[in-house]
Amino acid sequence: MADATADNPGGAGDLIPAPRKRAVVPRHAASLIVWRPGTKGGSGEPEILMGMRHAKHKFMPSILVFPGGRVDRGDHGVKTLSEMKPETLGLLAHRAKPSLARALGVAAVRELYEETGLLLGELRGTRLLADLAPLDYLCRAVTPTTRSMRFNARFLIAPAEAVRGEISGSGELEGLAWYPLSEARAAKLADITAKILTEFSEWLEVPAAKRAERPRIVFRGQDNRLSDG
Repeated sequence: MADATADNPGGAGDLIPAPRKRAVVPRHAASLIVWRPGTKGGSGEPEILMGMRHAKHKFMPSILVFPGGRVDRGDHGVKTLSEMKPETLGLLAHRAKPSLARALGVAAVRELYEETGLLLGELRGTRLLADLAPLDYLCRAVTPTTRSMRFNARFLIAPAEAVRGEISGSGELEGLAWYPLSEARAAKLADITAKILTEFSEWLEVPAAKRAERPRIVFRGQDNRLSDG
């Protein structure tokens, strides 16, 4: 049986060494960091929606990941509830054609719904109309050339207040919950996920009006943090 979480760019499928000499072409993918301020009576620190890969998975079971996955053909050119902010679309389009940049946002919203049951947008019949306006851009990460499953993954951010519904999940991720930032960072993570959490922590420290002006960052090689200039 195929692994339901194999296409998650924050998962462990990309840790499997490639059996071939020629590098696998990375697939375009998007992950969504949905966050909320700390709840009353709790630690007061930000909380992030995350879930775990299946405990029975052969490679790195029960590691914590963000909702996400690869861009599908159906993510291109679809009708949406709103469009992305110009600054978010511009950051996504830095290393992608405009049509792909938009599709990355659609994919992030679609994967959120498929993996968690939460809506960033509306359902009209069976069609999901993504609400792209709340999305912010964090960074990009390209899986090392030595892996058999590679992603050119963009990490996007959305506030929990823009999302509606109840966490239900589809079985793709287990233990879906709001994790305080320190708890998430202390959990069993892929190296790249830990680095993305650090990047997100730094993003939170920047005034909201200045976040889109942050240097563009990409993680390459062995998850080296580099300028994406």
